[in-house]
Amino acid sequence: MVVLSKPAIEHFCIVKASKPSPILPDSIPLIDLSKPDSKNLLVKACQDFGFFKVINHGVPTEFISKLESKAVKFFSLPLSEKEKAAPPDPFGYGNKSIGSNGDVGWVEYLLLTTSPQFNYHGLASNIGENPEKFRCAVNDYVSSVKKMACEILELLADGLKIQQRNVFSKLLMDEQSDSVFRLNHYPPCPEFQELNGGNLIGFGEHTDPQIISVLRSNNTSGLQISLRDGNWISVPPDQNSFFINVGDSLQVMTNGRFKSVRHRVLANSLKSRVSMIYFGGPPLSEKIAPLPSLMQGEDSLYKEFTWFEYKKSAYKSRLADNRLVLFEKIAAS
Repeated sequence: MVVLSKPAIEHFCIVKASKPSPILPDSIPLIDLSKPDSKNLLVKACQDFGFFKVINHGVPTEFISKLESKAVKFFSLPLSEKEKAAPPDPFGYGNKSIGSNGDVGWVEYLLLTTSPQFNYHGLASNIGENPEKFRCAVNDYVSSVKKMACEILELLADGLKIQQRNVFSKLLMDEQSDSVFRLNHYPPCPEFQELNGGNLIGFGEHTDPQIISVLRSNNTSGLQISLRDGNWISVPPDQNSFFINVGDSLQVMTNGRFKSVRHRVLANSLKSRVSMIYFGGPPLSEKIAPLPSLMQGEDSLYKEFTWFEYKKSAYKSRLADNRLVLFEKIAAS
């Protein structure tokens, strides 16, 4: 796990306890993917929250538990062993530092490509066990989660009455899809439980630049989303369900109809939190712009750009920056 000396805490961000939001956490949309009305509920959730929980998702429980077990085993290794998979350039092990622009968090992580051809032997000389078994566990999990993400995107296309049902999902299914997978570990921090009456930031507030994000975590709290009024609400943990985020690219493709949600993770004072996130991205050369079929005489809110251009810009920014503002037409003019 992440081992830090007490003086090092000064380099981390702390958020004060905020007033309760008038919207309760249990009002976060819960959508049963097996129900016939799920497409309309999905559209509403993407418009109102940019975030929702899904059940009856079809991802086998054994794939979830197997990969989480391997992740826990990896993060339990001595730091010297984990650092054999470091630095994340772009894939590999990292801790504390998030990106290259000064953001830090109470977190350690493994960032992986979703390509089945990724060489896990090259990632590290020791990832806690046979690299081939680790690779199979990741590929089984990612394949199932990607299938579920594509189903959601196709239901959204149906709900938006887009004739081309795979207009979003084809970007994830493309062989050149630039999707990534991340395993995060947030160690407990009991000595800072009541520090300044606030909470230690595990992962700072941000939006995801990709099309869609699929999150699953163990039964430990910490995830929060920001509402339109600026209030933050905590998301009750649920290790049997998946949480879905609208990404910046999907916001652009729907011309702002769907909203990319700002979210963050607060470190838990007593329990370790492990999360697994699939970030569904398009090919690097894919042009991102509002879909003509959704415009209905509206003006485009965004300039057209490639995923490569946006990704390059996003990773030059700080976590909390509004990354899309540089690509808005008003800003451009």
